Amino acid sequence: MLLRKHIQFLIIFRILMKKIKNLIICFIVISNCLILPKSWAFNLEKGKTLFNNNCIACHKDGTNVILPEKNLKKEMLEANGMNKIDAIMYQVLNGKNGMPAFGGRLEENEIEEIANYVIIAAEKNFEF
Repeated sequence: MLLRKHIQFLIIFRILMKKIKNLIICFIVISNCLILPKSWAFNLEKGKTLFNNNCIACHKDGTNVILPEKNLKKEMLEANGMNKIDAIMYQVLNGKNGMPAFGGRLEENEIEEIANYVIIAAEKNFEF
């Protein structure tokens, strides 16, 4: 009889622990959804202004006058693995091929604003 009650207790305990675990996971997921990712806290107009002041000479309307195949259009960014904020920030910071590094000219938050702008503009084919 005692063994039977002990087994019942263990079964109930395991069920409760699974439910508690699921509740904790739900809480974590919901709380993470309520906190906006850093990349969402940007100013599109500021990014556009920074882009126009620093990038437009080579990247008007998302083109690339130096290497046309490396333009800023959505499909090309995806094909070149440049469709993420971090990848664009790295490129702007360090430069590559014909692109100069802007790390000494722009602050990190300005580079992030530009990267966010490029991602949004590429989605809209630089038509807004």
